[in-house]
Amino acid sequence: MDGVARGRVGDDAGGATMMAVILRRVLRLVVGGAFIAAGSMKIAAPAAFVISIDNFRLLPHAGLHPLAITLPWIEVLAGLLLVAGFWKRPSALVCVCLMTVFTGAVVQAMARGLNIDCGCYGTVGAQRVGWMKLAENLCLLTAAVWLAWHYRFEDQKT
Repeated sequence: MDGVARGRVGDDAGGATMMAVILRRVLRLVVGGAFIAAGSMKIAAPAAFVISIDNFRLLPHAGLHPLAITLPWIEVLAGLLLVAGFWKRPSALVCVCLMTVFTGAVVQAMARGLNIDCGCYGTVGAQRVGWMKLAENLCLLTAAVWLAWHYRFEDQKT
């Protein structure tokens, strides 16, 4: 009704605004759902996730277990908040940060010629690090950036 009171229902800007709202909702479900699925599968098999992290050869062994325990919970929490519509911008920014790190890990693994599973969704449907994984990560990263960018306006309205 707020749009009706401001005279936005019949004009083109109102239509564009409605499309942006729909796109935000769809992207929240896609990005949030991906993070919930990925984190849940890692929580279910933490030992396998430790091995996946170690395969990237980025961290000392002392950092593997704490990361394997905490990272999946952060993913699930960020995904749940995004899907539920609570703290949309902060949760989108967490997803941006995580996807940036994940994408960087994939790029370095490709550059070093590592033939490894990414460990993104635990042991289910293991995906090899490569161009398809990079494309998937870049799509999720782009969607998360778009969400974080567009939800900055919502924060200014309140």
